[in-house]
Amino acid sequence: MRLEELEVYRLAMDMGERVWPIVAGWDYFAKDTVGKQLVKAVDSVGANLSEGFGRFHYKENRQFGYYSRGSLYETQTWLIKAHNRQLIDDTDFGILEKDMNTIGRKLNAYIKSIGKGPVPVTNDQ
Repeated sequence: MRLEELEVYRLAMDMGERVWPIVAGWDYFAKDTVGKQLVKAVDSVGANLSEGFGRFHYKENRQFGYYSRGSLYETQTWLIKAHNRQLIDDTDFGILEKDMNTIGRKLNAYIKSIGKGPVPVTNDQ
């Protein structure tokens, strides 16, 4: 299996690409404070999955899955702050929040599966 075939990775990467143009439209102060943190956190979800996927041992891969989950929670915090500060509208916030929940479920299933046979590609656990 290739990394790009892992659904949770594709979803995390897509979310990062959707957050970028939202933040790019903010004024300098908002970008420099909340925006940079949000982009770094959301990009870190996919980056940690890819780093773990490239590791030789299951234990290392699982650890990077945990880092990815931590980045997902950090992303949630920055999204809430952005929404509370009226930087993200209700519609975008609702969509991103739903996507984060989906990624979280799939990420937990992926972490649980590491070292236990085939990786769930499209499993909705």
